[in-house]
Amino acid sequence: MTLYIGREASKLWKRICAETTTEINLLLENWKYLLAGLIFQYIHGLAARGVHYIHRPGPTLQDLGFFLLPELGQDKAYISETVFTFVFVSFFLWTFHPFIFKSKKIYTVLVWCRVLAFLVASQFLRIITFYSTQLPGPNYHCREGSKLARLPKPDSVLEVLLINFPRGVIYGCGDLIFSSHMIFTLVFVLTYQKYGTRRCIKQFAWLVAVIQSLLIIASRKHYTVDVVVAWYTVNLVVFFIDKKLPELPDRTSGNSPLLLPVSTKDKDGRTKEENHKLLNGNTVDPADWRPRTQVNGKIVDDATNGMHADNAMNGA
Repeated sequence: MTLYIGREASKLWKRICAETTTEINLLLENWKYLLAGLIFQYIHGLAARGVHYIHRPGPTLQDLGFFLLPELGQDKAYISETVFTFVFVSFFLWTFHPFIFKSKKIYTVLVWCRVLAFLVASQFLRIITFYSTQLPGPNYHCREGSKLARLPKPDSVLEVLLINFPRGVIYGCGDLIFSSHMIFTLVFVLTYQKYGTRRCIKQFAWLVAVIQSLLIIASRKHYTVDVVVAWYTVNLVVFFIDKKLPELPDRTSGNSPLLLPVSTKDKDGRTKEENHKLLNGNTVDPADWRPRTQVNGKIVDDATNGMHADNAMNGA
């Protein structure tokens, strides 16, 4: 038992070291994209902080979701935050599974480049929407009479730039018409939908996304329109950007990083040679691929191989 554990631990350590080397090389090539995506996360938080200064509380707007869903109450607002934290942490850990598991389909650096690209595009549209139209926030701390509904004029630029994290993010007002939590949730779910391997987890992820949407409305953190806009906008953003980005290398066929795909002509040539050998009763040796030349778009074997194939066909 001890020997088995030691052998498996040694394999795991080698796998982690090999994956770390691969990911470091990818990080050196793509660090600019990751850094730009992280910087925009700060810009998004800064924009949400800025709109809070111009927020004006008022009567809560008429909303179909508020009418259909019972209000959770201020003391249960943590439920939606707990669900969002679960989604975020689960996805974050999943992106690092290639370091541990032998079966892997993604590269951690490359998948985060795509995720940040989706987030940046969606958040850019979100910033435009909540600066175009300011609505009275439906959340409890954004209503009339709350001390947090309006922010006093900042004493310095530094006060704005620091955005009072994390309190300033949690108790923000005015950044409506687009739910930030739903942007992250849907981007994570759509990414796992494409690169994940467990069908049951994919179905569960979509269920959690629906539950998260209902909890946001029931907690009165956003109007129903904020959630609805997020659902169709994020899906469209991911669809169009994903078509523009280069596809991730497929790792399911092996552990070698960034392997070039075998061309169709190569596959056809190998199939023909295998058939010729099988007709003669010989076993196929994958390492015995003879060089072939290409004439008029067709793959032609050398003369000896061609005569061998003709004899085989005649014999058949």
